[in-house]
Amino acid sequence: MPKVLAIETSCDETSVSVVSNYQDVYKINSNIVASQIKDHSKWGGVVPELAARKHLELIPNVLEKALESASVDINGIDLIASTVAPGLVGCLRVGSITARALCMLHSKPYLGVHHLEGHLASVLFLKDYPRPPLLVLLVSGGHTELIKLGENNIIERLGRSFDDAAGEAFDKVGRLLGLKYPGGPEIERIAQNGDPLRFDLPKCRISDGKGRFRKYDFSFSGLKTAVLRLTQKINETDDILPIEDIAASFERVVAEVLVERSIDCCVDHNLHNIVVVGGVAANNTLRKMMIREASKKSIKVDLAPLSLCTDNAAMIGAAALSRLNNGNYKSSLKLGVSARLPIDLASSLYDKNPPF
Repeated sequence: MPKVLAIETSCDETSVSVVSNYQDVYKINSNIVASQIKDHSKWGGVVPELAARKHLELIPNVLEKALESASVDINGIDLIASTVAPGLVGCLRVGSITARALCMLHSKPYLGVHHLEGHLASVLFLKDYPRPPLLVLLVSGGHTELIKLGENNIIERLGRSFDDAAGEAFDKVGRLLGLKYPGGPEIERIAQNGDPLRFDLPKCRISDGKGRFRKYDFSFSGLKTAVLRLTQKINETDDILPIEDIAASFERVVAEVLVERSIDCCVDHNLHNIVVVGGVAANNTLRKMMIREASKKSIKVDLAPLSLCTDNAAMIGAAALSRLNNGNYKSSLKLGVSARLPIDLASSLYDKNPPF
């Protein structure tokens, strides 16, 4: 039963996990997450330098707790993995340097993991996890992507956001409505008391430059601007801003866009399973709508466990184990980190000559 020690520090969560795998069953032995939300909430978003310094402060204790909780010491670990892209460079370096230093000190193999591949792997902890081929809707803070996952970790990106991702739109609209950071959970909370049909907000599309639209791509910047214009108009004529109705209408439109384009993509590519992962995948309106609408097309839906939707090291460990199970994958100890790397280039992290 191979055990992986995984480290995730791509943004504002410091997380270390021990994950094991036996006969295709993935198990979380420990998953410690130290959130920095309180440190960044007063700024309305993540401050990169502050986040990197906080990772340095937190990681020794988080690492110790993860090993203790898993009842294992470093000698019982078979592989060490860390997130290396994409993310905030200063933050990624903390986790990467920690992991590679441990590998050198204890003669362990190293795996650099693509953060989005980690999100894809979060469903491996489901009891009957889905098998490729399938379509993944990945909706995390800075990414909204439609990804076809084939056999042997073959990844093909079919759609993506061209400006604001869904998670970014939630945060920005939350600020417009005077809500606390992060905006997603706050909008979902107040939307429960709102009318989702009160305001007709736009479902923005991306032009292909030939008079048509990119069928599977996303744009949420225009929706955010529409909410801004709506709030400005209401503030000019009314004393009370109906934030519950605005939040509910915004949440509905985001969910409809994500669901409609995911199902269209799934049908067009003759796939029969949609997997929804990432921070926004925790949104209850999206989860219910996806299941309801997909069932009309006889499409099976698998949802990431709620506890693993946001950034965590367990998903990074699962991605590393999946790579291990599909071949003799190993990263060079010279592998660095990168703020950007498309998901379909994730396999380059295991080349003898690192991409960065």
